[in-house]
Order: sequence, then C-alpha cells, then structure tokens
Amino acid sequence: MKKKVLLLLLTIFTLLSVTACNKSSGSDLQNQQTNTAEITGEEDNDNQGTESIRGEDNAETAEEKVEPVASFPVTVTDHLGRTVTIEKTPERIVSGYYISSSALISLGLEDKLVGIEAKAASRPIYSLAAPKLLELPNVGTAKEFDLEGCIALNPDLVILPIKLKDQIGTLEEMGITVIGVNPENEQLLVEMITMIAKLTGAAEYEELLNYYTEKANELKKVYENITDKPRIYLAGNSSLLSTAAANMYQNDLIEAAGGINAAGDIEDTYWANISYEQLLAYNPDYIILTPEAEYTIEDVMKDNNLSDLQAIKNNHVYQMPKDFEAWDSPVPSSILGKMWLTSILYQEQYSKDTFAEDAADFYNRFYNFKIDKEVLKNQ
Repeated sequence: MKKKVLLLLLTIFTLLSVTACNKSSGSDLQNQQTNTAEITGEEDNDNQGTESIRGEDNAETAEEKVEPVASFPVTVTDHLGRTVTIEKTPERIVSGYYISSSALISLGLEDKLVGIEAKAASRPIYSLAAPKLLELPNVGTAKEFDLEGCIALNPDLVILPIKLKDQIGTLEEMGITVIGVNPENEQLLVEMITMIAKLTGAAEYEELLNYYTEKANELKKVYENITDKPRIYLAGNSSLLSTAAANMYQNDLIEAAGGINAAGDIEDTYWANISYEQLLAYNPDYIILTPEAEYTIEDVMKDNNLSDLQAIKNNHVYQMPKDFEAWDSPVPSSILGKMWLTSILYQEQYSKDTFAEDAADFYNRFYNFKIDKEVLKNQ
C-alpha cells in the first residue's frame, strides 16, 4: 500500500513540476561530474561519508567568497554542478547531512528546519545549541535515505550530500528545490555555507567566514618564525595504527596548526593502516587521537610496543575534545580543531587559556550557547 501511495505522489508531483516555481535545471544533473577522493573520517558518524577532491587550506578563501546576499530569486551552482534557482525565502528546510545541519544552526536558521538526518541525538552540538532539532522527524542516512518521508515534510529547500545524487534528481524532477553539497575540505565548506546563505538570505555568513580568515592568519603568526616544526601522528577512530594520510582534511588541519603530518608520505590512500614498525620509524613528537577514538590516551601510553617513541617519553599524547563536534572533520566549527592543536603544539605562544576563551567566544557568537571554559582548559 505504501508503495502505491508513493507512486501516486510521485506521479502527481511530476505533473505539477511543469509549473513549479522552485525548479532547478535537470540537464545539469545529467552532465554532473562527481569527483572521487577522500573520506574525511574512517567512520563518518552515520555513514554519510561523501567523495571529494582535497582543496588547499587557503586563509584568503573565506574572505574572497564573502559577497552580499542577493534579493530573490537566487541562483547558485551546487557541488554536483547543477544550477539551482529558488524564487523566495524558504520557510521549510530539510537537511539530510549533519554538516549542513550544523551550518544552518550557525547561520541562525534552525527554526526553519522541519527535518534532519538520522542519529541527531548522538551529536552534542544539537542538544547544546538547538535542542528542538532532536524532536524533528529524520529523513534517514545517506545509505538509507527516506525519500517518501522527505517529500511528506513539504520542504521549500532540501540539502543533501552529493552521495545522494539519485535522490536529488528525483526531488528535482518533482519540482522540489534541492542542492547537493560536499563540504569535505575548508574550501568546499566555505562554498556550502555561502550557497546556503544565498538560498536563505542569511547575511550572518559574512561574520562566520571572516572569522575563519582572521583566525587562520592569527595561527600563522604563532609559528611563522619556527623552522623546526613538530611531527604529528594523527590516529584514527578505530585503531591507533590507522592514520590520516596526505590527501585527508586532517593533513590540512595539522599543517594549519603549524605541524608536520608524520604520515604525509602516504599519498595513495586516505585513512592508512600501518604497522608498529612504521609508527616507530615515524617517531612522532606528538600523537593526537580523534574525538571519536575507540581507545584512550591511557591505552596508548601503556602500549609496550610504543615505549621508545618520543611522544610517549615526553607524555605528548592528547585527544581532541569531543564535547561539541568532531573538530577533525570539516564542520563549521572545524577552525576550533586547528586552534586547539596549535594550543597543544605552541603552548607558550598560544595558551590553552587563550584557546578556551576563543572557543567560548566562537560558540557564543555563532551557536548562541555558553561553554565551561575550565573544561577546555583541562583537555
């Protein structure tokens, strides 16, 4: 019965789409070019990993892309290369991707959300900044997207990862305004935020993008005169012997914080599995665990195979904070991951206390909630 109802709905919407005012170009979808490259996390929380090409972490990127939000109608080009036009300010938005959902909060658009991705309760940022989102219906994941449920929410705008290009095409054919996003590095993140801001009329994005540029330049000044930069081994979620290679967003994070990726010599994969022998050969100055690591700092410190490592001898094993978002991935707050790591590597030039103040300011400004600075100082 459900299938028949859905078929009927699809037929009706397809007929209506001929006159729909929120229609985007269908021919562009046929000509799309889906770039394949890194997955920023080996386990992308709800398995919504998308494919991308790693862009340069350019401090000027955000500043260059800040433009006035145009009056409606507005046309943008999404990350599938599709030309999408929206005729008026959307009042009902569906986000099927945690990164775009977080971006909508940072732009003050959470009250317009009527549906979000699955597993929202597992994301601390929602309960802290927009607890009402936890009550919204979910539209599933990239692996199990609920197309019927999305349509039933009667959205004015739908935001989905490019992995769902087939579903994007279906929604487009039905006259529903939908964009495909691929925020897998800083440049693409900035593009996504700009795209959403233009489609929704959210002028606040200028402050956010300017913040990225300002802080990136401040970080560079911390270590610009230091020639002997520390070597960083960034360990993956499931195993210490899984590490971020040169093509990963995490490699950009390390470099933006003034470090050298110990596994930067690996260029033929993304999350690389190595041996103890290789890790000993790297002999990193610091070992950094991801926020969602399934093992602890204590596990690493007690591993007899690692006792000769410089990082172990100097007690330089840290885990990135996990109380807010996964700062090692390109979420809107990912700049805090770079700032946090800088405070670990260059504590005399950029202290933990200063970082805690900056992080508290960021969340107060862009997510409208206050954090306990003492918690961050002790991590």
